[in-house]
Amino acid sequence: MDAASELSSPISAVQQFDVIVLGGGISGLVAASILSTQGSRVVVVDDYDHVGGNHMDWSSSEGYTFDVGSLIFQDDSPLLRHFPELLAHYVPINPTWGRLNPQGKITAYPISIRDDILAAGPVGLVRIFVSVLYARIFCRRMSNAWDFARFWIGGYLLHRSGLETYMQRFYGIAPQEIDLDLARKRMLWISEYASAINLLRRALKRKRTQAPTNRQMARPKEGFSALYSSVVAKLESQGVVFRLSATMHQIQKSGTRFHLSLADGGLEAGRIVSTIPIGMSERLCENVGTSELTTITLITLYFSFSGERGFPQSIIYNFSHDGSWKRLTVYSDFYGPVGDREYFAVEVIAGAVTSAEQAEVDFRHHSGSNRLFRGDLKLEGSHVLTNAYPIYRKGAARKAADAIARLRAFGIDSIGRQGAFNYQPTARVSTIDVEREIGELQQQAP
Repeated sequence: MDAASELSSPISAVQQFDVIVLGGGISGLVAASILSTQGSRVVVVDDYDHVGGNHMDWSSSEGYTFDVGSLIFQDDSPLLRHFPELLAHYVPINPTWGRLNPQGKITAYPISIRDDILAAGPVGLVRIFVSVLYARIFCRRMSNAWDFARFWIGGYLLHRSGLETYMQRFYGIAPQEIDLDLARKRMLWISEYASAINLLRRALKRKRTQAPTNRQMARPKEGFSALYSSVVAKLESQGVVFRLSATMHQIQKSGTRFHLSLADGGLEAGRIVSTIPIGMSERLCENVGTSELTTITLITLYFSFSGERGFPQSIIYNFSHDGSWKRLTVYSDFYGPVGDREYFAVEVIAGAVTSAEQAEVDFRHHSGSNRLFRGDLKLEGSHVLTNAYPIYRKGAARKAADAIARLRAFGIDSIGRQGAFNYQPTARVSTIDVEREIGELQQQAP
């Protein structure tokens, strides 16, 4: 963003560094923090004009500021160990979550005992019980995410709750094509919700005694530039150089040195840490192969609204069997309305719809049929983001591991959400993963 760009340091035709970090998202920034603290001279290179990676926002002249997607930080996040300056810029929020279920009702997220189980009626309850019993006895062998979910909650509840449909929306492919290892890693909450003890506790509305929880935080109302400019300033004070809006052409290796050619010069270093998509790294390098990994294209629609929105929650997930949208986030719940208008963003995975225009038509039709946003609904803008996050087809994890190994053999350490083909839902997870990956790489170094 502009504030970060203004803080970026100029670079001469060819400049020497110890480490080149590809990508200025959370993973790249944390990697730069760790490496510069250890004494390395680091340059961060990104083709975006801002740091923060896919943490992007869009502002209109009317005073609306939207995010690409929905992002929530925590005040005890390990990210603050590296950048404590961020805390002063965060806005405390109290988000609430809901979901639109296949029966057309806004209910609890991710599952509701009342609306998904008890409301099924006597016959439905029997079908839920029988399908769970059948899955537990006869479906113990699992090969994909659908098998995993069916084993825990049964095929009938999987369909009735809308989880089956939402899985396809989120991952961009049918649940039967989603890698089982990812399901075990990212969907353990299903097994937790499906345990008999937890179901009984929820049915009786009893909760475990919990320690004080962390505070939920959001970026400043002005946008991410106001947040990440402090990160850039901190890293630059440690000697880190930023090269943004950089067109990267090729990475060449000569002995133990790497040369990254850019549209307006070049950089040299003894080490490259990549946090950009694996396919991009492969295209930059000579003779490392092509993994053909695929990623999600995310369409985000920006709306303002005046009228009756039809639900009180800040964040709604679409678990219904219709409509292409995946999630909506009401930003005016966090930052206040603009005049008498609320504003929110809607996320749509490109697939059945392939453009913002199609996504808008689809959302208006679906929300209207479910009696949501009755009033004046105005599209303020939109954004199409490629490489939003990996698509986890069966076998993709092995392809990614092989590609990472080839890059490492060439001399590039590929880490992070994009670089390790590893879905990271929060900045907390991204930070922890990078800390672990950098630590492992340091131990492996000769």
